[in-house]
Amino acid sequence: MDGILCLDKPQDITSFGCCAVVRRLMKEKKIGHAGTLDPMATGVLPLLLGKATRALSLLPRHDKRYTAVLRFGLTSDTEDIWGKVTAIGGSLPSREQIEEALPLFRGEIRQTPPMMSAVKQGGVRLYELARQGKEVERESRTVTVYSLNAVEYREETGELTLDCHCSQGTYIRTLCSELGKRLGCGAVMTDLRRTMAAGFELSCCVTLQEAERLAEQGELASRLLPVETVFADLPLVTVTAAQAVRFGNGGALSLDRLRVPVLSDVRVRSPEGEFLGLGRPEEGQLKVLRLFARERGKENV
Repeated sequence: MDGILCLDKPQDITSFGCCAVVRRLMKEKKIGHAGTLDPMATGVLPLLLGKATRALSLLPRHDKRYTAVLRFGLTSDTEDIWGKVTAIGGSLPSREQIEEALPLFRGEIRQTPPMMSAVKQGGVRLYELARQGKEVERESRTVTVYSLNAVEYREETGELTLDCHCSQGTYIRTLCSELGKRLGCGAVMTDLRRTMAAGFELSCCVTLQEAERLAEQGELASRLLPVETVFADLPLVTVTAAQAVRFGNGGALSLDRLRVPVLSDVRVRSPEGEFLGLGRPEEGQLKVLRLFARERGKENV
């Protein structure tokens, strides 16, 4: 089974747990996921199966989009509702105050990873230290928030829904907490749903329940997307039959003998339209960056 299954991850299961379920359903040992979701978060979790796992280190899109709900007037040791929550009291912000504060969190910003995160420090993940009751100094890092908008605000309860498009490594619960600090009332994230990852949106996804039903009917494989899908933004080069054999066996192709100029990484297809893999121009040749097709019969170019 080679391809991508976009899963709408439910709450109360880890991303690794989702891989284990699909591994059982598809009877495929090699499975990886593009972008970890916390157990309490839901939404888009692309799973790469079989040869598609070769794409994990080359994914061209690492930006993500989320719908998050936060509640003002609270703080938490985990920055979300699932930690130790403390009520601050005092007045809640108005919609106008929120709109004035949001621009401060757009663009390039600095974030300090929360203790309940998978970031490693000294070879140990921060969440493992946090579970031992330890807190250590963490270095802040730069992330990019491409857009951040208030979708809905219930001033009577202090519940705000945000839509956030951001770079890899952005912690939404930290963003929620920092927004609360900025407004002087505290805030904790109460719900998180990822609506886009690796270029895939919720419309591409199946739920775990649907996946199990489709597997029982022998139809789950029909929901696999081709691995080429994640590289759709790269230019396409179609080679000759002889060049396809050479490239498919790991050989470089002369750039001068290709039908189109190649200036960057490209998708490479055979004359029949089969996706062979990715190529990179270097030293006058189109060299193999990663192969995804089966090995082809030997033939001279």
